[in-house]
Amino acid sequence: MPLLARNVVSTSQPLASAAGALMLARGGNAVDAALATAITLTVVEPCMNGIGGDAFAILWDGQRLHGLNASGRAPRRWTRDYFARYDAMPYRGWDSVTVPGTVSAWRMLSDRFGTVPFAELFEPALRYAREGYLVSPTVRRQWQAQVAELLPQPGFREAFAPRGEAPGTGEPWICPGQAETLQKIAASKGEDFYRGSLARAIADHARNTGGAIDEQDLAEHASDWVEPMAIGYRGIELHEIGPSGQGIGALMALGMLSNLDLAAAGADSALWHHLQIEAMKLAFADLAAYVADPQAMREVSAQQLLDAKYLAQRARLIDPDRAAPARAGAPASGGTVYLTAADQKGMMVSFIQSNFKGFGSGVVVPHTGIALHNRGWGFTLQAGHPNEVAPRKRPFHTIIPGFFMQDGQPLMSFGLMGGSMQAQGHVQIAVRVADQGLNPQAASDAPRWRVLDDNSGVAVEWNFPAEAIEGLRARGHPVKVAPRLDTEFGCAQLALKTQHGYVAASDHRKDGYPVGF
Repeated sequence: MPLLARNVVSTSQPLASAAGALMLARGGNAVDAALATAITLTVVEPCMNGIGGDAFAILWDGQRLHGLNASGRAPRRWTRDYFARYDAMPYRGWDSVTVPGTVSAWRMLSDRFGTVPFAELFEPALRYAREGYLVSPTVRRQWQAQVAELLPQPGFREAFAPRGEAPGTGEPWICPGQAETLQKIAASKGEDFYRGSLARAIADHARNTGGAIDEQDLAEHASDWVEPMAIGYRGIELHEIGPSGQGIGALMALGMLSNLDLAAAGADSALWHHLQIEAMKLAFADLAAYVADPQAMREVSAQQLLDAKYLAQRARLIDPDRAAPARAGAPASGGTVYLTAADQKGMMVSFIQSNFKGFGSGVVVPHTGIALHNRGWGFTLQAGHPNEVAPRKRPFHTIIPGFFMQDGQPLMSFGLMGGSMQAQGHVQIAVRVADQGLNPQAASDAPRWRVLDDNSGVAVEWNFPAEAIEGLRARGHPVKVAPRLDTEFGCAQLALKTQHGYVAASDHRKDGYPVGF
């Protein structure tokens, strides 16, 4: 059942939810709660996010929405010639590491909107890093699944697998390196990470083990306040951070679905799911062709991709009776954690941070607990592509916070995890809320589909309606039914505003846990 309260925090890990609730109990606001939660998650769920990752946020301050893009850029040495020895962007190791932006997100949100002193936000995380916490079954399973692949990466074994395996379920885990790092970040308000001893440690480790990132790359990092992009759908507006993130894909798919009659198809019917899947496939084709760092999107802009006439044209390509290969259109010229927090004064925060693929690159800076992400994998080596790797450029990004508005007022902060599942999940939650009128927990619990990254078909959850599976297959969709514990369908957290407070929900697919009072 969902949680009903005047102040709420919803995350994928109960210890992190408690950290956010502690800040609210001390008189802090939703930003303070979100930040304490995010900082704690780097310690208690290190297999899904970390200090060396990126972050994004959408925030309602009581009067208007704000967007924050805290993703990092490529090192200055990442030229086309630098990657000439590769056939594709590396998935692990130093040559997948862009400048981390998460720490800058913590500082910027706290400076502009927080009320609790910055250093106090770190207290729960520091306690768990120094004194330990008991590893949950879900965290242990996800941690262990990555160990064998990452053991060869510089620094990983010493920091996160000293026995050559993940800590056991219920086993205490202590990470002194993380504690020391978080203490330095807390004391310097993040400066040490970009211009102090931590920056030197990252750059030294790169020099010693074959990385390109250096002190100047870190010192030049800057995150940006941005205006979220939006599209209307069935009386609500979905707001997303724009490119280079995939959030625009969710907006495009909803824009196409606005031209189709889902109500007539019937909820959870094969046709109902088919129309959504085909819209998502078309959106993904355009993402792959056009979306990149906005400064590199010279031929096709984000505004052109969201043009109502273009999306109506794309919707007309959807055959209700057959699945079809999705190709990019021609617009007219012109490992992740998600959390949400909301307080009784009306502030709502949609926040996401990630190391991308679990522990990210697998590279860990010695004695710091800093696992560096692998967002560089989001670039392409295709010459002339808008997302081609280049110095000081942001890669295509998968992590996206979501936010619903209605009649100019906040309706729901939400998001979910899982690579390309995120845009697809935003679409499915939007349809569940706007078309079906489901509450946040029911919308989150409903079975999901996922268009597979290799375009080989569709995966559906174990409890997907059998009639819908048969109907999708009859339309030409190769359908894979996933096992019950499959984590590839995302884990959502949601907070819906009501007249007197919030309805908060957290996903059953992980250790999701909303708290409030």
